[in-house]
Amino acid sequence: MADQIVDDLRDRILGGDLPNGSRLPSERELAEQYGVSGATVREAVRVLSTVGLVSVRHGAGSFVTAEPDTMIGMSIASVVRLAGAGALDVLGVFAALNRYAVQLAAQEATDTEIASLREMADRLAVIDDTDSTIEDLRAFMRRLSEISHNALLIPLCRLLADVQVELAFELSGGRISEWRRVAGGLHGNRLAIIEALENRSPERAAAAVDAYSARAAQLILSTPQAKKIQLSDPGYARLLVDMLNTRLSSAAS
Repeated sequence: MADQIVDDLRDRILGGDLPNGSRLPSERELAEQYGVSGATVREAVRVLSTVGLVSVRHGAGSFVTAEPDTMIGMSIASVVRLAGAGALDVLGVFAALNRYAVQLAAQEATDTEIASLREMADRLAVIDDTDSTIEDLRAFMRRLSEISHNALLIPLCRLLADVQVELAFELSGGRISEWRRVAGGLHGNRLAIIEALENRSPERAAAAVDAYSARAAQLILSTPQAKKIQLSDPGYARLLVDMLNTRLSSAAS
């Protein structure tokens, strides 16, 4: 019965009958509706919470949290933890997705959208502090996928873009000198991507992203902090899981 309730509520959530942010009926109401015990309802809600469709707020009830970023994030965090995936694995997947995203963007993005990407890159030409650079980097990497106009790529790349930026910051130790070396060292690569998009060349855009991704991985994993962490966490797997779990906890609160 719990499985049947999960299936029904999932269909209602994904179908829009229970929109994102809405409150689920109370445990008593659901028990009466499905003709089951409160324990069965709690089990069904627990399953929905595990897959990111529902957030349980003690004292307030259960609320629909059907956001693509949260659902994808939970799946990726689980795989990283189960498979022991490391930083290079995650960065490699992100690179492949970004490669496809820019190929689409070269064909689908408007001139205005590409111009907005250049404006974001210009803000990263000079790095004065870590906080603003983190936000600017996130915005730039997210924008790359957004202008692909691919509904599945966007949330996938958005999550992995944030993970890459957070990983870079964590391994830089928060030091502005390392942050300038890592983030600033990619400025030329960012411009190469934009120029390829402006020329509407999927092949050049893909090659530029390949170069960007390889350079980013090399810079991120060559910091003194990275080498120190690697001694106890060779693939940075534990660090990745902690980062993903922190993001998902924040999203659910």
